[in-house]
Amino acid sequence: MLIQFLTFAIALAILLFSAKIFTNAAEKIGAFFKLPSFVIGIFIVGIGTSLPELVSGSLSVMRQHSEIAIGNIIGANVSNLLLVTGLGIALHRRTIVLGSNYIFIDLHYLVGSFVVFGIMAYDGRIDFGEAFMGLVIFTIYTVYLLKSDPGEDAAVESTRKAKFPWLAGLLLLGATVGIYFGAEYTIQSLSKIAKSLGVPSSIIALTLLSLGTTLPELSVNLRCISQGKAEMALGNVLGSCVFNCLVIPGIATMFGPILVPTNILYFSLPLMLVFGLLFYLLTQDKRMSPWEGALFVCLYVFFVVKTVQV
Repeated sequence: MLIQFLTFAIALAILLFSAKIFTNAAEKIGAFFKLPSFVIGIFIVGIGTSLPELVSGSLSVMRQHSEIAIGNIIGANVSNLLLVTGLGIALHRRTIVLGSNYIFIDLHYLVGSFVVFGIMAYDGRIDFGEAFMGLVIFTIYTVYLLKSDPGEDAAVESTRKAKFPWLAGLLLLGATVGIYFGAEYTIQSLSKIAKSLGVPSSIIALTLLSLGTTLPELSVNLRCISQGKAEMALGNVLGSCVFNCLVIPGIATMFGPILVPTNILYFSLPLMLVFGLLFYLLTQDKRMSPWEGALFVCLYVFFVVKTVQV
């Protein structure tokens, strides 16, 4: 079992490192194509940090372990909303003011994506036909972001005469390979660990795997908040959660249906929906205090403890 834990740790590290390289390269390419920094921060970074969940979820369905995919989606969303956001705000020790109207439109998409995901999963099975609707909604969300015009962007101006970043393109391709193999061995080792411990792999995915795959979001958010870019940090969380709910099921179900275990259907999924609504309500005053951050972290610990006990 020790070998499997080491394999899991190494594979997850490769997966996360490759996702970071992928995101950095995608940012440079996005700047070359004159995308506003807001879109780069929320759209590209948000999606880039969700690549571990996407690839591991797709491979788990392909390997007939779809419970890992659904567990990772829900666990990653809860971790993003509660742990990543809460820890960033609590460590910041100052109230964060949210002034951008774009953030609140993203909040509406967050709630909507959670509702759509809940409808898809309520009967214990997600097929491509219903998951395809999530892809359609995410396409609408993407078009909205790309058509948003938050104003003239100095970073865009500075790259108008730049040459195409070929190195970033090569790094993008190399990182894609690393993401694939990192996810492949992560899923293999995770399945063996769950079998050795006699614990459902969905529980391991809800806790250990989801915590590991949200490390990119955590590192990005801590850096953004420390630099005074709280809205970009929150946008990263929102973009990741929307992507997890709408895109991952749509792509993963291309390889087969996602079966939702009973413990997830009647406990973890309803809690995710409740946490999403709570997150939405607590941000309506356009402020997030360290006390609210501490509350989010405590709720995450509660979620993990109860998940292991169920």
